Amino acid sequence: MANEKKEKKAPKTEKTEELKGKKSTKKSEPKEDFVEEKVPVRLRDYYKSDIVKGLSGKFGYKNPFQVPKLQKISINVGVGAATQDPKIVEVIVKELENIAGQKPVVTKAKKSVSNFKLREGMKIGAKVTLRKARMYEFLDKLINIAIPRIRDFRGVPDKSFDGNGNYTLGVKEHVIFPEINIDAVQKHFGMDITFVTSANSDDEARELLRAFGMPFVKREASVN
Repeated sequence: MANEKKEKKAPKTEKTEELKGKKSTKKSEPKEDFVEEKVPVRLRDYYKSDIVKGLSGKFGYKNPFQVPKLQKISINVGVGAATQDPKIVEVIVKELENIAGQKPVVTKAKKSVSNFKLREGMKIGAKVTLRKARMYEFLDKLINIAIPRIRDFRGVPDKSFDGNGNYTLGVKEHVIFPEINIDAVQKHFGMDITFVTSANSDDEARELLRAFGMPFVKREASVN
């Protein structure tokens, strides 16, 4: 009987050892965050080498960890025409994914509004949140490639802060981004780009974004 019990337990032991082996292999794999930090990113490296030092001198930070940093960039697109043609949302999602380099999330209406023919749960747009390397790469592209393409551009408003160190930039045409082929565009749309920082004040956040190259001007205006 004892031998029979041992024979029955043997397969279970082998399976357990196999699972343990797989588990240990999974633990040994590098984390995505760790791998991402090893990828050279121009603005991230510039922040560490120059911006931290510059802001410390300007605001008198005694510890480098006090220096505000960019935490994430959120891109939000809302399209009213989606109530008439739901397929427009699919086009937006594809275009936004090309721009951000990351798959967006479809946004849906939270409540019904009869005057706008809007029903609860209806797809009305898309949004995507960028962090770490992708965030810096998007910022670099926005400041140095996309914004200079805006017709009659004279700078972005420097007052669109929320009082908590976060800044929102309205862009009217998504075709300013290099990933978009203007000849193949099916639907033109704008977007709100929000920069979330760890700054304690709008002044600190403004100087942080300016150090990255954000072309601020002292006026209330939207990006054309």
